[in-house]
Amino acid sequence: MRAKFLLFQDPKLSIPFVQKAKLLLQTMPLVGVWSENLHHLRTSLGITCSFQLLKYSTCSSVGRTLSTGRCKLHSIGAKVEGNQPQSQSEKSCDIRLELLDGKYTRTTNIGVTKKHVDELKAYQYYDIQKKHVEKKDSLRLATIFVFDIETTGFSKNTHRIIEFALQDLGGGKNSTFQTLVNPERYVPNAEIHGISNHMVNRPGIPRWRDLVPMLLQYVRSRQQDGTPVLWIAHNGRRFDVPFIIKEFSRCFVEIPSDWLFLDTLPLARQIVKPDGSKLASSSLGALREYYGIPLSGSAHRAMSDVNTLSLVLQRMTFDLKLPVSGLLERSFKASDIPE
Repeated sequence: MRAKFLLFQDPKLSIPFVQKAKLLLQTMPLVGVWSENLHHLRTSLGITCSFQLLKYSTCSSVGRTLSTGRCKLHSIGAKVEGNQPQSQSEKSCDIRLELLDGKYTRTTNIGVTKKHVDELKAYQYYDIQKKHVEKKDSLRLATIFVFDIETTGFSKNTHRIIEFALQDLGGGKNSTFQTLVNPERYVPNAEIHGISNHMVNRPGIPRWRDLVPMLLQYVRSRQQDGTPVLWIAHNGRRFDVPFIIKEFSRCFVEIPSDWLFLDTLPLARQIVKPDGSKLASSSLGALREYYGIPLSGSAHRAMSDVNTLSLVLQRMTFDLKLPVSGLLERSFKASDIPE
């Protein structure tokens, strides 16, 4: 038989971490408390600690619960004998667990080295600071937008954008941008994306030439000083980016020189499943299913696809061990796309 319990740290405890404890069954109904992490620590300066035992239950070797009950912790402390005379601090202690049907008392001497605790504090602080700095350094490399478009067809020369959406991966307020776009022409493929002719060809829906200055201003407001803007889209090199370039060209506006683009389709083709095989499909829908990401909104709507790709991108970069610098190395410029 064995017993298990929940152990929580007293809020006034000077030790900044909760130690694991175990109950080992002896001949008594409830057994003593042993802290395996504190057991091997020895001290040069005394520290008093206290815990609160909330609940216990006893189980047989096959896992069948035999009894449960409440227990009350009367006191717990530490007797510490320092190695150096000036750092000695003693306080005797005992652990007494009072049960509903009996009592069990055990005294345990626990030693904690202040130097060791300070080292743990320093390590934890360093680890947190290191991760924080690494994240900030990564974000300083680029301002990253995931984006998607919906169009009236597949040809950049004869078809037009009818919806545009993006998400700033830096997060924060107003980190998304979404709008329908008036193509000033009939929409023949509403069955694909669900955007009808009536939804976009009406007053109040901006044309692309109306949208360009708003988009440029939005990007500038989000861009970190001195960093390029990295635009990420799935199958972006063959579809999304050429459409964007063409729409800018029609408005006689150049793509800013510090805008870079990344296509996640080649990344998806590098994904290897646990069994060593490649994915049967590298489509965004297949990636969403592979990573178990729930569908947010309707598929083939710009903002829904942006949300999906943002989550897929996190998983892919983790699997491929790609930092932001690695994404930048795989990026391309608008001038790299043939007209």
